[in-house]
Amino acid sequence: MDRREFMKYSALLGGGAAVVGAGLQVIDSAMTPQAQAADIQDNVYEHYKPENQLYSCCQQCNTNCGIKVKIRNGRVEKIDGNPYSPWCMTPQIPEETPIAEAALMEGSLCPKGHAGIQTLYDPYRIVQVLKRVGKRGENKWESIPFEQAVQEVVNGGDLFGEGHVEGLKDIVVLRDPAIAKALADDAKLVADKKMSIAAYKAKHAGNLHYLIDQDHPDMGPKNNQFCFNWGRIKNGRGDLIKDFFSKACGSVNYHGHTTVCQGSLYFSGKQMSDQFVEGKFTGGSKFYWQADTGNAEFAIFVGANPFEANYGPPLRVQKVTEGTVDGRMKIAVVDPRCSKTASRAWKWLPVEPVNGVPAIAMAMIQWIIDNNRFDARYLANANKAASRQDNEPTWSQAAWLVKIDADGKPGTFLRGSDLGRPTETRTKKDDSTWEFDAFITKSGPFYNSFDPNDETTAVEGELFVDTVLENGIPVKSVLQIIYEEARAKTIDEWCELAGVNPVDVVDIAKEFTSHGKKAVADLHRGVSQHTSGFYNVTAWYTVNALIGNMGWQGGLCKATSHNRAGGRPGKPFDLTKQYAGGIKNWGVNIIRHSAVYDKSTLFEGFPARRTWYPFSTDIYQEVIPSIGDMYPYQIKALLLYMGAPNYALPSGHTLIEILKDTRKLPLFIASDIILGETSMYADYIFPDTTYLERWEFPGAHPSVAPKVFPIRQPVAAPLTPSVSVFGEEMAMNMESMILAFAERLGLPGYGEDVFGPGGHMKREEDLYLRMVANVAYGGTADESDKVPAADDEEIRIFIESRRHLPKTVFDAERWKKVVGEEAWPHVVYVLNRGGRFQGYAQAYKNEQLVNKYDKMLGLYFENLVTTNHSMTGKPYVPHPAFIPGPTDCAGNLIDDRAAGYDMTLITYKFITQTKSRTIGNYWLNAVYPENFVEISNQDARRMGLHSGDMVRIVSATNPEGVWDLGNGAKVPMQGRIKAMEGIRPGVVAFSLGHGHWAQGSMPFEIDGKTIVRDVRRGKGFHANAAMRVDPILGNTTLSDVVGGSAVFYQSQVKLVKV
Repeated sequence: MDRREFMKYSALLGGGAAVVGAGLQVIDSAMTPQAQAADIQDNVYEHYKPENQLYSCCQQCNTNCGIKVKIRNGRVEKIDGNPYSPWCMTPQIPEETPIAEAALMEGSLCPKGHAGIQTLYDPYRIVQVLKRVGKRGENKWESIPFEQAVQEVVNGGDLFGEGHVEGLKDIVVLRDPAIAKALADDAKLVADKKMSIAAYKAKHAGNLHYLIDQDHPDMGPKNNQFCFNWGRIKNGRGDLIKDFFSKACGSVNYHGHTTVCQGSLYFSGKQMSDQFVEGKFTGGSKFYWQADTGNAEFAIFVGANPFEANYGPPLRVQKVTEGTVDGRMKIAVVDPRCSKTASRAWKWLPVEPVNGVPAIAMAMIQWIIDNNRFDARYLANANKAASRQDNEPTWSQAAWLVKIDADGKPGTFLRGSDLGRPTETRTKKDDSTWEFDAFITKSGPFYNSFDPNDETTAVEGELFVDTVLENGIPVKSVLQIIYEEARAKTIDEWCELAGVNPVDVVDIAKEFTSHGKKAVADLHRGVSQHTSGFYNVTAWYTVNALIGNMGWQGGLCKATSHNRAGGRPGKPFDLTKQYAGGIKNWGVNIIRHSAVYDKSTLFEGFPARRTWYPFSTDIYQEVIPSIGDMYPYQIKALLLYMGAPNYALPSGHTLIEILKDTRKLPLFIASDIILGETSMYADYIFPDTTYLERWEFPGAHPSVAPKVFPIRQPVAAPLTPSVSVFGEEMAMNMESMILAFAERLGLPGYGEDVFGPGGHMKREEDLYLRMVANVAYGGTADESDKVPAADDEEIRIFIESRRHLPKTVFDAERWKKVVGEEAWPHVVYVLNRGGRFQGYAQAYKNEQLVNKYDKMLGLYFENLVTTNHSMTGKPYVPHPAFIPGPTDCAGNLIDDRAAGYDMTLITYKFITQTKSRTIGNYWLNAVYPENFVEISNQDARRMGLHSGDMVRIVSATNPEGVWDLGNGAKVPMQGRIKAMEGIRPGVVAFSLGHGHWAQGSMPFEIDGKTIVRDVRRGKGFHANAAMRVDPILGNTTLSDVVGGSAVFYQSQVKLVKV
C-alpha cells in the first residue's frame, strides 16, 4: 500500500460515510481532528505549549498508558505518551519536573493510542438516547429525550406495545436496612439448616413479598433482579456504578468481564494470596503477578506476546528490547505462533495449544527438582518469622504436611490436634473467640507445630516428606505432592505431549535456574484460557516459586496503587460513608460466584442445573446464559456497560437468542458510545462519553514496579448534549444516567450533604475530585507523603489548558469548592501530571521491590479440597496439577478431533486492534484492513490450499460456520488463507478485532432514516462462534470451573474451501 492509497483509506472522518441522522453525531471539517492538511500547515505549530496539553490515560486497550493530549482551537489534534508515566518511559521523568519542561518531552505510545482521536470523533457515535422500534435485534430505533428515557426505565409500563414491563421502582423494592438485615440473617440460618423454611416464613410473614422466592430466601430480595454487566470499567467510574448497584440498589448482581480476558490468572492469584486468618484461609486479592521486566536477566513469556498485546507496548517493549540488545537479558517464548515477541527470543517453543502449556510446566518442575536447582532455603521457610530471618519477602507452604486419604489423595493440612496436641483459644477482631490448631512440618525425627503468621519463632521444614505417622496417618509435604504430580510422566513424555523438543525445555530450565532471583516466567491468556486454566497458572507460578523470585528485583512483581476512598488518617475525605443510609446487599447472585451449591437451599443432589463458581467472580460467559435459563432466578432488568459479550466471548453466538427474548429478559439497557454487537439487542441505549471526555482511575499493572495512580480526566469537550440532574447541568453520559436513576428512585448516597454539610453528591466530579484529593495527600497520617502544592504558574497553566471545556465539565471555582481551598493546589499538581507516579529508583531497595508482595504464597489450596464441585459432587483438586482437556463442566473429556475436526483454533492480537473497540479507527485499518486464516505451509499443502484462498471455519457446535444474528441475517466465518512458516502445524490462528456486524459495519435505522454502513468496518472475519459450546449447558462456551476462564484455545475446527 503506497502513501496515496493509505491516505485514501484513512480519509476524513464522516467523509463518504453518509451517517446523517438523528441520534448520531455529524462531523464536519471544523470538528474533525484530522482536519485538512492545509488547515494545519497554515498555522503556527502550538502543540508544544503546556497550555495546549492535557494529561490523561488511554483506553484503546486495557494497558491504559499515560497520554499527553494536544489541543488546538478546542479540538484534539494529536496524542502522545505521558513522560511522567512509567507506562511510557523507563525511567519516567521525575514527578517534580515542571510541566512547562515536560511539555517538550514525549513518552512512547502504540498506534492504537495515537489513533484514539478517531474514537472521539467517530461519525457513528451515539449522541441521543435510542429506544428500539419493533423487535429486539431488528436495528430500528427512535431517538428520545434523556428525561423520557429515565422516566420509562424507572417507572416501566407498556413501553414497546408488547405488554407491561416492570421498571426499576418495581424491582428495587427493599429499602429498609433493618428489614433487609433481619431477612438476610435468617436466610443464612435457613441455608445452614439452622432454621426451617416454615419458621422463616412465620417470622417474616409481613416482609416475604420482598423476596425473589419465598421457598428459597437465600436467593435474596427482588432487588437482585436488577443486574449490571460491564465490559471494561476502571476505578472511580467503577466505584460509582458498582456502589449504585450494591449499596444504593442493594443488588448482588454486578459482574465484569474478567474471565474473557485472563480470569484464571486473577483467581489463581486470589487463591495463592489467601492468608490464614482466624482459623480459615481467606482474604486473597483478585490479582496476578508479572515480571519486573526491566530488571530480569531471563524471562519466559508463556502464552504472552508483550510486543503486541498483554500489557506490552509501550510498557514493556523498551525494557525487553534494551535488555536483549545490550546482552543483559534473554527471553524464551512458549506460543504456537512465532509472534513478534517470539521472533526476538533466544528460544521459541511452538507448543501444542490444547494441553502443551501445563505439560511444559510439569517438565520444568521435574527437571528443576531432580537436578537440585531450586531454592531450598526459601522453600523450607514455613512461616513469617523464618522468611524474615532469611530476608525473604514471602514464605510458602512447600514444607507443610498434608494428610493423605485412603485412596492416596491429598486432603486437609495435618494439624496439631491430629498429633494429640492442644488447641489454643484466641480472640478475633470482633472480640469473639476461635481455636487455633497448629500446622505441622517435619524436621528429622521432630514434628514442629507452628503458626504461619508468627513473627518471632522461625519454623522450617523438610521439603520432601512421604511417611506414615505413628498414629497411622499418612502424610506428605506440599512440595512432595507437587513433585509427584510432575513425575507422573517423564520429561520426554511431557515434551511429546507438548509437541516440543526435550532438549529445548531442559536448556530453558537450566537458563531459568542460572540467574538467582532475576529469572521469571511471565504468564498471560495462553496459560489461563483453558478448561484447566487454574491448574495451568498455579503450575507455572510454582515454577517461579521454585527459585523464590517473588518480590525480588527482576522476579515477580505486583501492581500497587494509592488509596482513593479515604477513611484513613491523613486523608481529607472519607468516601466510605457515602451510602450510610443504604441496605447491605445479600443473596446468591445470578452467576453463583463465591457460592457453594450444596450449602444453598437449591441443593437437591448433584449435578446442579448450571455450574457454581465458589472460587472466582466476574464470570462473563455465565451472565447472559444464566439469564436465559433463569437460574437461579429471573433477571428483570439488565444494564450493560461498554460490553459486547456475544462478539468477545467464545461461542458468543449462543447469547443472541437469549438477548432477543423479552420473556426471559424483560428490560435491557445499554450504555455505550456506539451501536455495538450486543447493544443492538437492547431496549434503550444511553450515549456515553469516550475516554477522552471523562473521568476514570485505571490503577496499576502487575509489571509496573512503582506505586502509581494514573488519572483519566476530561481533555475534550463532550460531544453528547447536556442534561439536568439534581438541578445541575452536565454531559449526557453513564454518570448522568446513574445519577438520574438515583434521583428518580430516591436512593441514598446522592444529593445534598452526602459527605457532610455542603458535601454534595450531585455531579460526577463530586466523587472523583475527592478521590484525587485523597491520592494527593498520600498514605501517611502526618501528611509527609503529600504532593507539593502547585504554584501560581502551574495553576494558571491548569486553568488555561482547560479553556476549551464547557462549564458543564470544568469550572475552576466549582472544582475548588469540592475539595476545599487547602487541598486545591495539591489536586492541581496531580491532575497536571495525569496522576501520581513514584520515582523509578524509589521502587527498588536492596535488590527487592519496595512495593512487593510480602505475604504467604499459597501452593496448596485447602478450601478446594473441602468444597464439592457443583456438577460432580466431588472435591476439587487442591494443588497445581496437569488436568487434560478440553472438558465439559462436569469434567468429561471432549474429543472433536475424532469427528474430523483436525485443526485447533487459537486467537491473538495484532497491535492495531483490540478485541472489539478499534474498528472505527481508520488510521489503524489502513495498516491492517482485514485479518487472515493463518495456517502452516505444511497444513496448506495437506489441504490443497494456497494463500488468498477463501475458506469457512466450521466446528462440531457450529457446522454451518456462521453467526446467526436472529434477525434474518447470517454472517459467515470465512476469510482468506495466509499460509506461512512460524505457526505450528495443526493450528489455525486469527487475530481479533475484525469481522464486525455492528459499529457501523451494517446499515441500521434511526427515526425512520437508514444509516448506511461503512464497508471498511466489516472487513475480515470473527471466528469465535466456531469455538466449542459446552455440551451439558448448551448455551455457553467451555469454562474453567475453578478459575472461571472462558476457553479460547481448545476448540477443534475444520476449514472448508469456499
